[in-house]
Amino acid sequence: MRINTLRTLVAAAALAATSLVQADVTIGVSLPLTGPASGLGIPVGNGIKMWPTSIAGQNLKVVVYDDATDPTKGVQNANRFVVEDKADLVIGSAATPVAVAMAGPLAEAQTMQIMVSPGPLPPGKDAWSFRIAQANAIMAHPMVEHMKAQGIKTIGFLGYSDAYGESWLKDLTAELEKNGNGIKIIATERFARADTAVTAQALKLVAANPDAILVVASGSGAAMPHKGVMERGYKGKVYQTHAAASRDLMRIGGKDVEGAFVVSGPAVVAEQLPASHPSKALALDYVQKYEKIYGPGSRNQFAAHGYDLGLLLEKIIPIALKTAKPGTPEFRVALRNAMENLGRTVLSQGVVNYTKDNHWGFTIETGVMLKVVNGDWQVN
Repeated sequence: MRINTLRTLVAAAALAATSLVQADVTIGVSLPLTGPASGLGIPVGNGIKMWPTSIAGQNLKVVVYDDATDPTKGVQNANRFVVEDKADLVIGSAATPVAVAMAGPLAEAQTMQIMVSPGPLPPGKDAWSFRIAQANAIMAHPMVEHMKAQGIKTIGFLGYSDAYGESWLKDLTAELEKNGNGIKIIATERFARADTAVTAQALKLVAANPDAILVVASGSGAAMPHKGVMERGYKGKVYQTHAAASRDLMRIGGKDVEGAFVVSGPAVVAEQLPASHPSKALALDYVQKYEKIYGPGSRNQFAAHGYDLGLLLEKIIPIALKTAKPGTPEFRVALRNAMENLGRTVLSQGVVNYTKDNHWGFTIETGVMLKVVNGDWQVN
């Protein structure tokens, strides 16, 4: 009887171990694969395709839905991940308004969200939401330092009339007040993501004649407003945010974007980073792997975020597995706890240090200022 009991226990333990090994970790991914922000979503999706197929003995089941750059669709995707797919973790969106809209239902379901955009949420509302995109406040710092070095005293603002644009305006204003040495925003104009021209806004900004104009837009959509001010005779300097750190800016903008200053994560210029830069090795690894698949010069800020998401998963999933099994509420909590206690972690796009009180992650050493020179990036 004792031998039979022992055999039963051994068999049960073996079955449990086999079940754990064969379990899937389900990752829901909502990206703007169509719509105005598709220039962000498609490369992020390409970066995600570089993930390993399993981590710590668990298969990764990656479920991808298109949110079409539509917040309503993003909420539908979030609910579908929770109800139908039983996702352990959700990635998305790369469009800030969509990512913000998804945060509510995912928090209610206590499912961790990693935004691929700098989505602003009210204090206390991001308990389940993290960001893999650099915070606008973090990126405003090197931009303002660069503006000071360029002798800029006045700025015009031309940005999206949504969460991304308003967040940049707020964070830039705060950085200028703290560290701007008297630099002032003297004109503010906005436009919608779907707009095809900014004629009226450009004319007002050119008339105001600031020393520099900051364009706050994303992907291929960042070229149109940039061209708009240049075609109306603007002679000053033009800055772009990290959402414009894509070759789409140069492909569509052409000669009008020559000389533009763009703040970016380090992965875009991996080879130009000094040997001492903490991200250099991973940035080079990203570039080499990505361009082997998608071709020379295909690297971009957004695909690097997709690559970095894989690095984070390789760190937090083994930690979470020590205390819970995929597919359970306990595992979702364990993933969040692992992220909050990860410590200083180097990625291709900079250094992160998530904590319970900081779900933005990236540190001040992240941003790199680039200049468009002969249709290519140059560290500036």
